[in-house]
Amino acid sequence: MSLPEEDPLDLDFPLGDGTAETTASVYCPYCNETVEIAIDPGGGPSQQYVEDCEVCCQPWTVNLHYNGDGTAKVSVTPLDQ
Repeated sequence: MSLPEEDPLDLDFPLGDGTAETTASVYCPYCNETVEIAIDPGGGPSQQYVEDCEVCCQPWTVNLHYNGDGTAKVSVTPLDQ
């Protein structure tokens, strides 16, 4: 009998207390307002995607990195940079 293959996400996020940040507060580089965004650990430990500011509707590039303990480092830059 063979063992099931290990899920690649288990390698990126080994079993721990099961907590990872799912929201982050960022400053919009256009309007300088603080905006809370949803972040998803299921997307992997390093992510980059485009999201619009909910205040001024300008697009950002979101750069997200999850640390091994589930904390997240999030930064946003103007899409045109």
